[in-house]
Amino acid sequence: MSIIRSERTAAGLLLGAAALGLLLANTVAGPALLDLQHAELDLGIASMSVGHWISDGLLAVFFFIVAIELKHELVAGELNSFAKAIHPAIAAVAGVAVPALVYLAVTAGTGQGAGWPIPTATDIAFALGVLAVFGRGLPNRLRVFLLALAVLDDLIAILIIAVFFTTDPDLLDLALAAVAVVAFGLLSRMLRGRLRWPIGVLMVLVGVLAWWLVHESGVHATIAGVALGLVMARPPARRTAHALEPWSNGLILPLFAFSAALVVIPAVAPSELSPAFWGILVALPVGKLVGITLGGWLGSFTRSTEERARIPLFGLVAVGALGGIGFTVSLLMNELAFAGDETVRAEGTLAVLLGSAVAIVVSGVLVSLLARRYRRLHPHP
Repeated sequence: MSIIRSERTAAGLLLGAAALGLLLANTVAGPALLDLQHAELDLGIASMSVGHWISDGLLAVFFFIVAIELKHELVAGELNSFAKAIHPAIAAVAGVAVPALVYLAVTAGTGQGAGWPIPTATDIAFALGVLAVFGRGLPNRLRVFLLALAVLDDLIAILIIAVFFTTDPDLLDLALAAVAVVAFGLLSRMLRGRLRWPIGVLMVLVGVLAWWLVHESGVHATIAGVALGLVMARPPARRTAHALEPWSNGLILPLFAFSAALVVIPAVAPSELSPAFWGILVALPVGKLVGITLGGWLGSFTRSTEERARIPLFGLVAVGALGGIGFTVSLLMNELAFAGDETVRAEGTLAVLLGSAVAIVVSGVLVSLLARRYRRLHPHP
């Protein structure tokens, strides 16, 4: 299981699954796979297509783990004080705002402005994986800064999903979901001794109930995973996240990447591609790099001169390039933003994959150069 926990392995599985999905969708197997993705599956608690069970159901587990990591960083990690959080927070906000503005500028007047959240996300697993592959010898502070920035970026993405992709929520279902979430949190504080297994089973049932109520309310069901992760007591939450991580890295995220990448490449000239395609393709690698670099540079003035020198400008540029790897959350936002337009949604998926691929190449080169420079200036004895 340890190899599946590796950031390099997680990134490799994600990329491989997405490439396989895109490849198979454009072969003779494509129509059958797309039919399977759209087939209705009734599991008793809800009836949805297979694709929606993956994006709304399984992906809630990924967001549950993200929420646990977020809570850890806010309580005991690199974001547990204002002084620690302000620098990556400014970088994260600018890294969301600039790509959104770039996208809106490219798509202005086209009626496709709803896709502005798509290029705002950073894929933590992928970005850390690229850093691990190409950043041999780099000091840990760069990884810590990237992790803090990406966690805050995910928090903003969660808020965007909750606010902008919810229409006419059922307040009664939301209230009942809140009760279930509170009950889940209280039960997690009783996980000890002989009661561990019975309470654990009860927590699973309450968690599924909370997910169902959020789904029925009209709010995207992954928000239930976030809420459950945030209220769970810290010690059992860390153990649970550790146990679920191999399943998330090895099954859930690759399966989602495969499903999201099941897109038939349109046989059109580049000039006929939608403005949304070009907006995402430009905003992900370019907008994130510019936004995070600018925000990181401005945020550095909140630190002392000595602390500012610990992450040089070139390091901020490398982190900005890594931030352009949107992938998982960008693919999810693309599905939500263009749910009613299959053609634009397909082009948006291709743009996320291509934009993330550009960011992978650029960040790989920049991180390699930065690591080589650091090893030259700080040779091991």
